[in-house]
Amino acid sequence: MNYEDIITIGPDKRGGKPCIRGLRITVYDVLDYLASDMSEAEILADFPDLTHEDIRACLAFAADRERRLFLVAA
Repeated sequence: MNYEDIITIGPDKRGGKPCIRGLRITVYDVLDYLASDMSEAEILADFPDLTHEDIRACLAFAADRERRLFLVAA
């Protein structure tokens, strides 16, 4: 998945944290909801501006970031 079309980073949104499509919802917010056992359906119900693709983009972004951290540490 090409998350770069969905995940945006701008200094004027949430202090430069990665956000979803310029919204004020961060990647970290979505990952935290998933980690706290919220289902995708629950997240989408609570945040109607989000889509299934947005949640997949958050996971892809996190996987890519983890991969980059591993490469730097190696």
